[in-house]
Amino acid sequence: MAITRRQFITRTGLAAAGSFLGPSLFRNPWLREALASTIGDRYFVVVYLDGGNDGLNTVVPVSGSLRAAYQVARVTGSGGLQLPVANLAATAIDNDPGSGGALALHPGLIGLKTLYDMGKVAVIQGCGYPSYNLSHEISRGIFQTANPFSAAGILHGWMGRYLAANYVSTDIPAINIGSDVAGEFEQTTTSVLAMSRLRNFGFPYDSYQSSDKTAKRTCFYNLYTDAAGEAAPMPKYCGDTGSATLAASESYPPLSATYVADRPSFNQSYSTLNTSMASDLREVAKTIYGVKNGVPNVNARFFEVRNGGYDTHSNQGTDGPNDQHYKLHREVGDAIEAFYADCADMGLANKLCMVIWSEFSRRITQNDSGTDHGSQGPMFVIGGTVNGGVYGNHPNIAPAALDSNGNTAYSQAAGDPFRSTDIRDVYGTILQKWLGMSDALTVLPVDGGNANTQWTAPNFTMGFLS
Repeated sequence: MAITRRQFITRTGLAAAGSFLGPSLFRNPWLREALASTIGDRYFVVVYLDGGNDGLNTVVPVSGSLRAAYQVARVTGSGGLQLPVANLAATAIDNDPGSGGALALHPGLIGLKTLYDMGKVAVIQGCGYPSYNLSHEISRGIFQTANPFSAAGILHGWMGRYLAANYVSTDIPAINIGSDVAGEFEQTTTSVLAMSRLRNFGFPYDSYQSSDKTAKRTCFYNLYTDAAGEAAPMPKYCGDTGSATLAASESYPPLSATYVADRPSFNQSYSTLNTSMASDLREVAKTIYGVKNGVPNVNARFFEVRNGGYDTHSNQGTDGPNDQHYKLHREVGDAIEAFYADCADMGLANKLCMVIWSEFSRRITQNDSGTDHGSQGPMFVIGGTVNGGVYGNHPNIAPAALDSNGNTAYSQAAGDPFRSTDIRDVYGTILQKWLGMSDALTVLPVDGGNANTQWTAPNFTMGFLS
């Protein structure tokens, strides 16, 4: 017995997906109040360090009171995590704005240091949120939603709220390199693709009778086209997103071969590094190259890549080539250096902005050979038009200043030389200065309560972006 188009949609799960998403989110007036401009002819890349990166051994005190406290917390000898001053000369950066002490990047971040010396890296210290949480899942979710107190009406990811305010169901503005959509990109208005490699991306036809793929393609195309013409929001949404995904599944895979053929030296630079981060950023570069060349149905300008392994409770090491933290930093720093050079060669350095984050830092005092879960840590913003330098204050790591968990405390007190940088100030600056949003407060909730310990005075004019 033949089934109707509506029955087909129901049985393939499209109507169920629409019901789950909810019709109120297709044109949510609250989201539209953002009144933002789209990113235009630019690109934004999120780099997530999964597991909680040790911030104290990422942006390292080299002199002054911070160094003295650092040497108490991080010991030498077998299993010690103290980075010697002599080993930090090659990765020296500007001084800490609060204490005035000298700082350096971890020696493994030599690739990032190269870009820093070019003025293309902003090191943003002390990034966190009030009442920090030491759960990977919860803290990751807070970073992704920018909503530490679960304020009512603030749904989905902070970047997802931006996408929902600026794109529609026929658009695919973002790609996440991986098996799923990252939390900061989650929303229910527009599409986000998740793929590991462009060349393997394809429409999920069933594997039965591959010879009838053309007929299946025609069937899906007609069903999506029919649904897109519906007046009801849920079938229309399913039709729009289905049509866009079908077109994307045929447009993105050829980008890989084109890039390899046109850019052999840069393709080889990623292969020489031979790391997952280099391979993932190469997929981003392939897409950007396709967008630059105007390939039809290739319009992604927002990306997310991630690197795991930062849950360094033990065997973290210092700066030896086989030490875990060194290898992680070397992988990320070198891959970003190669990716930036690739984009610069395309003439796109000034159209690129990247942000690096991790769900929390690590404990100030080391355990036997690693670090437990901590609170505030550094973020990085990278790009051709980034105003490079050090922003925000290094957290206060003096033993007497640590909380009952042995972690640094969040403070928004005016004049505090260790005043924290709220993650929402970083996001808001990016939203307004790079992504053209007129009022980032529309999607970033302000805290109530004590102005010294909560985020009550947003600062979206941070100087790392003009």
